[in-house]
Amino acid sequence: MKRRDLLQQAGSLVLLLSGAQIARGAGIVAVRVWPAEDYTRVTIESDTALKTQHRLLASPPRLFVDIDGLDLNAQLRELVGKVKPDDPNIAGVRVGQNAPGVVRLVMDLKHATRPQVFTLDPVAAYQHRLVFDLYPANPPDPLEQLIAERMKELGGPAGAAPVTTAAGVKASNVDALGDLIAKQIERANDTVVAKAPVPAAPRARVPSPAVVAKAPSRPKDAEDAGRTDRLIIIALDPGHGGEDPGATGPAGTHEKDIVLQVAFKLRDRINNTTAGGNPMRAFLTRDADFFVPLGKRVEKARRVGADLFISIHADAFISPEARGASVFALSERGASSSAAKWLADNENKADLIGGVNVNVKDAHVQRALLDMSTTAQINDSLKLGGAVLREIGGVGRLHKASVERAGFAVLKAPDIPSVLVETAFISNPEEEVKLRSDAYQNDLANALINGIQKYFSANPPLARNRSV
Repeated sequence: MKRRDLLQQAGSLVLLLSGAQIARGAGIVAVRVWPAEDYTRVTIESDTALKTQHRLLASPPRLFVDIDGLDLNAQLRELVGKVKPDDPNIAGVRVGQNAPGVVRLVMDLKHATRPQVFTLDPVAAYQHRLVFDLYPANPPDPLEQLIAERMKELGGPAGAAPVTTAAGVKASNVDALGDLIAKQIERANDTVVAKAPVPAAPRARVPSPAVVAKAPSRPKDAEDAGRTDRLIIIALDPGHGGEDPGATGPAGTHEKDIVLQVAFKLRDRINNTTAGGNPMRAFLTRDADFFVPLGKRVEKARRVGADLFISIHADAFISPEARGASVFALSERGASSSAAKWLADNENKADLIGGVNVNVKDAHVQRALLDMSTTAQINDSLKLGGAVLREIGGVGRLHKASVERAGFAVLKAPDIPSVLVETAFISNPEEEVKLRSDAYQNDLANALINGIQKYFSANPPLARNRSV
């Protein structure tokens, strides 16, 4: 056979193989499900972009999705088994070949849902992603959840027997509700309408016997100095989550998992501790493995009227030798070091990796929250950062001996002192081992709660406006 004939046959074979590849359609790389009470995310990752059509049926609630350019395969069938019975939003998934080159997904929903369906371009380790975010039509209100938790602590529904605080002052359930609601209205009355289950009836203040015995002749204004007699709310922000694993250590440890464990430990300590005689309650921006956009983290903290915002991380650096914990406050004029700028730039990419639907109507509102920082907020953040840093220095090595500053997006709440804590460098093999240790996580949580208490000792929380 002549050389020309061989080349022609080879060319024909290449065309045939290319045609077969096109006919096969997109290749599915992975399917993932991230269930959470806030919303459930379903992700289909493929080697080429996918096109879809979807429609929502109300009764019973179902989401129909037709995906073009696909043939039903084993990876898509895996999606059925990835939905667990305890998923808050999805009852089940069915897949089938609806037509040649068209796969139909049917998601049976547990309640009325506001779905968001969008695509993400390749970024970091991900190829093309088709994303389904299934939000409850009636989402849980974080403030109401805090109220319910506080009511449970105080013995049940309003009108139940009052409890005695650490300072010996009796507080009614109604008053605890009034505290929370007044705080919420004061901080976010432009976006939230708080509803009290019962009227917040005024109560007579009962002086603490211990206080009276020590200083019976003190004037009332002196007696009340530094006392707010209200619930203090601390927003804890475990970084990353869901599609965004954060940094990954040499042994494969994901930052998102470590910081959530530390946040749980700190939450337990906050919920069982007082500051200046005032009970504290922790609120987590995420309490499971799901992604929360940067702006949404700030919005959540403001919605519950948080007194402090603490973002917890365990980042990586370009060099595995980097080690030690750090505390950051916001800077509006540039980072305090090149490493601080690098870390801030890296953290601020979370929305790209985690995946945000840029077409959502309130995306601009969330982004606007990240441009409202104030000088007073930054000054208070530096005080909080200093108190926390001193305590962390007692349990491990510090990367920097002073609070660093950089333009971290999650630190830009205009009215909440906010710090970002880098617990250690997960990219350092030795520190990765420490971060996985339950003992070190407990030491970190102890240091953080001590720092919080010392901050409030020097900076008592302001009394709330009770004119609801």
